[in-house]
Amino acid sequence: MSEPHEEPGQLPPDLSEFESLLEYRFRDPHLLLRALTHRSYVNEHEGEGLLHNESLEFLGDAVLGFLVSSRSFRRFPELQEGALSKIKAYLVSAANLVHFARRIRLGDFMLLSKGEEKTGGRTKRAILVDAYEALIGAMYLDGGIEAASAFLVKQLEEILDTLDAEHIVFGDFKSALQERLHNLGRSEPVYRVVNEIGPDHRKTFVVQVLVDGQAIAEASGRTKKEAQQAAARIALDSMAGH
Repeated sequence: MSEPHEEPGQLPPDLSEFESLLEYRFRDPHLLLRALTHRSYVNEHEGEGLLHNESLEFLGDAVLGFLVSSRSFRRFPELQEGALSKIKAYLVSAANLVHFARRIRLGDFMLLSKGEEKTGGRTKRAILVDAYEALIGAMYLDGGIEAASAFLVKQLEEILDTLDAEHIVFGDFKSALQERLHNLGRSEPVYRVVNEIGPDHRKTFVVQVLVDGQAIAEASGRTKKEAQQAAARIALDSMAGH
């Protein structure tokens, strides 16, 4: 009598739950598993022939850039290249990608090493951002550009509907925060890099903004400048109404 086996393409219950959150069912579940597999898990299970998500992340970053550029162009056809580039940079910033990742509970379904798990890997921004990009890459390979686009449009619409394009294009959050603090009679903000994650060619910077020695906001970005602007924006949002 043969042993019972899963149907081809069938996922464990937890990943089926994740597919429900994505509103997308993978034809090849191994692509989804790979997108969710962190390098630390592969290292911990050496010799088992597992693949981590870093090459999918590379692909997903390119697909994400193309789709966001296309969507931005269609949404703001009157804007010039420089303005569209700023909107794209804002939409694919680590601060927004980690928001997207958390909204679909991406961290809950990742395969991490025991050590990474103990140090809070499921909530680490860099891990979530990289896995989100890998997920986009996996969707592209599984269902083509249409599948990746359909998923991403649902993720982006909320932000695009409320996006103040002029503020993104012409705004300077650091200057706005400094002016806001000045009007409140408080000290000027100080920006401090508290972490640098990843290899030199794809480093993520984590920056805190401090006022009177107290951290009031934290954000990450592909460059120090991007991280500083993102932290200033978060600080301004938290001060709204004060």
